[in-house]
Amino acid sequence: MAKDKKSPRPRAQTPKGFRDYFGTEVTERAEMLRAIAGVYHRYGFEALESSGVETVEALGKFLPDVDRPNEGVFAWQDEDEGWMALRYDLTAPLARVYAQHRNELPLPYRRYAMGPVWRNEKPGPGRFRQFYQCDADTVGAATVAADAEICAMLSDTLEAVGIPRGDYLVRVNNRKVLNGVLECMGLSDDGQRDAVLRTIDKFDKVGEAGVRALLGKGRLDASGAYIDGVGLSDDQAGPVVAFLTSKGADAASTVANLRAAIGASKIGAEGVDELEEIGGLLSAQGYGPDRIEIDPSVVRGLGYYTGPVFEAELTFEILDEKGRKRQFGSVAGGGRYDDLVKRFTGQAVPATGVSIGVDRLLAALREKGRIGGTVQGPVVVTVMDRDRMADYQAMVAELRTAGIRAEVYLGNPKNFGNQLKYADKRNSPVAVIEGGEEKARGVVQIKDLILGAQIAESASLEEWKERPSQYEVARGDLVAKVREILGNGA
Repeated sequence: MAKDKKSPRPRAQTPKGFRDYFGTEVTERAEMLRAIAGVYHRYGFEALESSGVETVEALGKFLPDVDRPNEGVFAWQDEDEGWMALRYDLTAPLARVYAQHRNELPLPYRRYAMGPVWRNEKPGPGRFRQFYQCDADTVGAATVAADAEICAMLSDTLEAVGIPRGDYLVRVNNRKVLNGVLECMGLSDDGQRDAVLRTIDKFDKVGEAGVRALLGKGRLDASGAYIDGVGLSDDQAGPVVAFLTSKGADAASTVANLRAAIGASKIGAEGVDELEEIGGLLSAQGYGPDRIEIDPSVVRGLGYYTGPVFEAELTFEILDEKGRKRQFGSVAGGGRYDDLVKRFTGQAVPATGVSIGVDRLLAALREKGRIGGTVQGPVVVTVMDRDRMADYQAMVAELRTAGIRAEVYLGNPKNFGNQLKYADKRNSPVAVIEGGEEKARGVVQIKDLILGAQIAESASLEEWKERPSQYEVARGDLVAKVREILGNGA
């Protein structure tokens, strides 16, 4: 009788598009999110932790189809044959939560949410299928004061996490102004209108000349390939170019230029009025153009937003992978989306909000040197005698009670050198040593591992003698001495 074949061992690897996060990264993210939550809380927003799984109906445009039911999301069919999926973002769950609980929630409802989202998309360099988002939204407030408040809060948040004033800019525009421009152009063909919107979205990459060419006959791209244009005349393309290039020396001149760009459009005039009101509200709170400015080139989410849109851009330079200087770019964005809740309720519910790209903001803080230093590990109490584990645990308990992070070495204590290697690998600041001889004399040895490493790197013999890295203290002085060393290290 043939023997059953053994099952192959599973490969120890993360699925494509996913990654693992270890101690320092997790700690840095948690600290940054704590700082962000502090600002949101100060502004009166309440925390919301919604389900990581939604019905695909709640996720809207990412409904599964027959051929590819997992398109865009990680979805599966439940026992009742309904489709469920991991959440794609934090906004669709908010719309569902508000629609479901609107009778119990205050109006307006102000919430912030932080957590992972999942996207079943092609991964690439720095692009993962699971990542963190950090959102804040106001549901049920039609006034643009809510949009202005989000912009002010975003500015305060960037400064709170360590992006100094002058290294960022929150830029504000209004989708209604763009709608007014399109109205002035008199485009009746939906395909042509969509092509114009896609061209506008390329303004940051191709500039004014590139947009003019793409609105007209077309242009050669960087690779030499010819891209067909929309086919508009110069007169038709004029309002679009005027809109994208209407930023003036100050807010007043920008508003004046926008009024000229939208002509007699009623919806366009409404959008310009809203921008002017937002500018006035922010100015009254002390948010000048060094922090927040009106910028018509912000055209994010063309098919999604219904009013004001905003984007936080970091303005300092970094070096790319080829050593070229470039600006860090956008780390947050949002705007007004008044139609999302309507999908559930049938009634229009105004909403506005912002989403911060957590990983990008963390990368920015590392670039600025605000985070990324080595995280200090715990004090390690070494084990010299297996039978005296209770003594070592008592030491650790004293240190922890005093608020000092500490642990007992729980590996094989036979080789003492391995215990110190472990402490080094953990980036421990201090190792505590108490053998039988120290126990009999009522003392402990405290090894300053940070100072010891510094001495080993650079000090002369004379300096080493003057600055010992190991101390003998009375057992009762353990906590005081460790605290002294950690204080000096700080």
